[in-house]
Amino acid sequence: ALVTDRGNFPTDRYVLEGIAAQRGLDLRLFDGEPDAATLPCGHGDVVVLSQVGYRSGALADLPALQAAARERGATLIWDLSHAAGAVPVDLHAAGAELAVGCTYKYLNAGPGAPAYLYVAAGLQGELRSPIWGWFGQRDQFAMERDYDPEPDIRRYLAGTPPILGLAAVEEGVRLTAQAGIAALRAKSIGLTELLIALHDAWLAPLGFELASPRVAQRRGSHISLRHPRAWQVTRALIERCDVVPDFRGPDSVRLGVAPLYTRHVDVWDALDRLRDLVERGEHETVDATPGRVT
Repeated sequence: ALVTDRGNFPTDRYVLEGIAAQRGLDLRLFDGEPDAATLPCGHGDVVVLSQVGYRSGALADLPALQAAARERGATLIWDLSHAAGAVPVDLHAAGAELAVGCTYKYLNAGPGAPAYLYVAAGLQGELRSPIWGWFGQRDQFAMERDYDPEPDIRRYLAGTPPILGLAAVEEGVRLTAQAGIAALRAKSIGLTELLIALHDAWLAPLGFELASPRVAQRRGSHISLRHPRAWQVTRALIERCDVVPDFRGPDSVRLGVAPLYTRHVDVWDALDRLRDLVERGEHETVDATPGRVT
């Protein structure tokens, strides 16, 4: 069976739904945050989990979940999209075998930047990509030969990569590595601690509710705030306050802090504008019909 949590990022769930339909496999969705003690998988199952939840920002216990999957005979694939560049990720130490992620979030490569794939060294020669392209061919320019994949991670390449996107990835990753993940994580915690403190002082009295873990060691680098008119609040912040959060249905305003460049004063100013906006009721004048992009 294919297994993931019901709250996982939609693309992960959609891909699993498609594979299950095409291959005649069972897809099992479980409720709640992933927990090693109750991970519902068994021998031969493929489990897909996110290290940081896209909605709540909850940080999963990667080593414990990896060990639990291994003990049950399941294969675990990690989605690192909301983790890489914001929290420490040590796949090798945890014995993780497979992971995917994007580079346009905390790796700072911008929209349209390429994704990445991690395959443990011991598996690289055993697995095959479902898409065979000339960049994965052992002798790339021997074009008359049948497909013979590279023996290492290069076999998972397909076609010519987007060069502009790769250039952005190179610079984003360079800056991230230069800053160091320990310093970035420490700053991320400081920023989200400030955000939570200002929520408690300014926003909770206005009807907001914290939807992310309070304990720093259990969250990533974004905070979600629930509000009955979250969509209108989000649009008003973007259109009238020069603050760009996300709306995540049904009722959450998601505030991401990129520790590489977000300052504490930026968090202060954003929440000060949010407080002023809601106190004046200005969000109530925004069209309540959600648009396609949220």
